[in-house]
Amino acid sequence: MSESALNLLQTVFGYDAFRPPQQEVINHLVDGGDAVVLMPTGGGKSLCYQIPAMLRDGVGIIVSPLIALMHDQVSALQQNGVRAAFLNSSLALDEARQVESQLRRGELDLLYVAPERLVTAGFLQLLEQIEIALFAIDEAHCVSQWGHDFRPEYIQLSILHERFPQVPRIALTATADETTRQDIIARLNLHQAEKYISGFDRPNIRYRISQVQNNAREALLRFIRNEHEGECGIVYCLSRKRVEQIADWLTSKGLTALPYHAGLPGEMRQKHQMRFLQEDGVIIVATIAFGMGIDKPDVRFVAHLNLPKSLEAYYQETGRAGRDGLPADAWMSYGLQDVIITLRQMLESSEADETHKRIERFKLESILGFAELTGCRRQALLAYFGDHLDEPCGNCDTCLSPVETWDATEVAQKALSCVHRTGQRFGVNYLIDVLLGKDMARIRQFGHDRLSVYGIGKELDNSQWRSVFRQLIARNLLTVDIQGHGGLHLSESCREVLRGETRLMLRKERKPEKATRRGRRDHNIAATDSSLWEALRECRSTLARELDVPPYVIFHDATLMEMLERQPTTAEQLLRISGVGERKRDNYGEAFLEVIRRHIEQTETGVTDTTEESLQLFRLGMDVESIARQRDLKPTTVYGHLAQAIEAGKIPLREVVAIDEKELTLIENLLLVLGDNGRRLKPIYEALDGQYDYGVLRCIKAALPQ
Repeated sequence: MSESALNLLQTVFGYDAFRPPQQEVINHLVDGGDAVVLMPTGGGKSLCYQIPAMLRDGVGIIVSPLIALMHDQVSALQQNGVRAAFLNSSLALDEARQVESQLRRGELDLLYVAPERLVTAGFLQLLEQIEIALFAIDEAHCVSQWGHDFRPEYIQLSILHERFPQVPRIALTATADETTRQDIIARLNLHQAEKYISGFDRPNIRYRISQVQNNAREALLRFIRNEHEGECGIVYCLSRKRVEQIADWLTSKGLTALPYHAGLPGEMRQKHQMRFLQEDGVIIVATIAFGMGIDKPDVRFVAHLNLPKSLEAYYQETGRAGRDGLPADAWMSYGLQDVIITLRQMLESSEADETHKRIERFKLESILGFAELTGCRRQALLAYFGDHLDEPCGNCDTCLSPVETWDATEVAQKALSCVHRTGQRFGVNYLIDVLLGKDMARIRQFGHDRLSVYGIGKELDNSQWRSVFRQLIARNLLTVDIQGHGGLHLSESCREVLRGETRLMLRKERKPEKATRRGRRDHNIAATDSSLWEALRECRSTLARELDVPPYVIFHDATLMEMLERQPTTAEQLLRISGVGERKRDNYGEAFLEVIRRHIEQTETGVTDTTEESLQLFRLGMDVESIARQRDLKPTTVYGHLAQAIEAGKIPLREVVAIDEKELTLIENLLLVLGDNGRRLKPIYEALDGQYDYGVLRCIKAALPQ
């Protein structure tokens, strides 16, 4: 069966080889065995059941929790020539009957269905009339009450083993700690199944967390503009009101930001989701109601403006970034009030039993501790899921800018003593006022101006004290009394600190890091190739509009990137590109090859048509910003055009860049020494502290002798 599986992988899906442990899972399933698969988002879980369903007799029945997920996967499969369909509430009655007829006639390889429909008596009877290749239970963590996306209807899926004991089953998830894994096995009766755990690491995602008190939205805007302008992303907020506020505000700043939450009309949610899937540069601002099963590979960032409720939720939500394997960011900002009040109120007011609440409190403490880490975030995140990373990752904020710590033992003792002396009934703001010795009527009213702790904390300012209290809560030295409106209590574990029996090292707050713009267009695409990149994307968008499918269903960004690098000119060469199967080569190949051939012909003359247009406008006296506005381009793209013109000898550097001779010499030397003979710009940009735009550096690079 291995050769048949590999042949399908190459001819239908367009990939050269399997990733571990895909082939082992496929062989096991084809042979009739059950499997439990834990594989990181973007790791290729779908192929583990799609290929066996095509190789075995009968149809593969895929249990999927969301309509959007079914629609995306079926569209992608159909574009690859696979006989796939779905049954859900989005279909009209006659459409559903047509799918059922296909099912009875054996005309489908895969059928996606919601768990609610699958367990109905009528559908189970229908399944008994056909040959079934396998059952695949996607997003299997939904079966667990300890998981972060519990769906009660998933529990009923144990009926599959009872009604169809000879049909192999596969349960798949990207997010499950040990407790959730055991729950999946027990509830789905998969005790005899082979377990395949391929690790949770997503090395292309950079994890970054900062504590922002009052200007989180400004920090978010800087992050998007500096590092992901014009790219797709998701911004998560805790409340519906906050979602709409942030979406409106980002829109007012010139970004394409759309709200998404359960309180919006269904038609609007669907419209916003489709725009996100089908357009470039759209940002969805959402509650956690958005995202599960969204199979969009080119999400370049996921941002959180509140702390997620667990590390499982954080991993799942951030995992929606960079599914294509290209660089992506998981960015989060949170503050003290976010931590203390909102999440714990949600937790304490839930109707769960005490056991469940205790586990949820542990999960909350885990995400809070993760946010306050001083070591490698990736190592800690993987360790939570039972995975191991030998060395710090080098691609998270604490690795790239190691956290400075300080001995906060004495300061912590003052804070804990203040909580004790004031009766363990006041919130953070009041306690800080006491420590700073504020002259306030409320403090005098309670007589706290006569306490020994009054005014003993003047060595720190308000912001620094908030950081201290936040970290004391994160370390469970203080707890929050929700019933007491956020008053702080001493925990049992604070005794050692109060007695001076242990040193307490806290993280020192640092100023926000300077943006380094590491977006793919800046560092993975040379200025001379930017026009080809945009032309390939435009070709993809045109085809997607004609077929009414998201652009990534045509080709992923990673496939376009490989086209950009290899620049194939024949159908045979195109087939060697990862992600190009025979069906897609036949359907779309000539359109993309024509774009590449045209680009090659234009660049042989030194300057492309679009470069010539920018150059003519520049010669008419327009500056870069003006040209960008007139042509609806980014300034970076215009600088790329001018760099091409400089390199082709069409215009001297001095007309484009006004720079001191001494400074110019310095930059040229840096380009030669740090920039690998001008091939890399990021080290130069950072060495100059971001003083010069990447576009300016490209132009100077273009003028260097070749």
